[in-house]
Amino acid sequence: MNIFGVGLPEIAVIAAIALVVFGPKRLPDLGRKLGKTLKSLQKASSEFESEIQKAISEEDFQESEKK
Repeated sequence: MNIFGVGLPEIAVIAAIALVVFGPKRLPDLGRKLGKTLKSLQKASSEFESEIQKAISEEDFQESEKK
């Protein structure tokens, strides 16, 4: 398992440090917030990519009409 160049042992260390710093009561809430943030970033990225692809296809269509 390799997420952003971080392997399973590194993720375990980060999780342990987060548990010590934030405590077991706040950790689930922070995890949910992080998950929602990542999901919204992924959605925004997908929308941006879709808009770029749409603009490229429109440009290609206009070029083919000119010929």
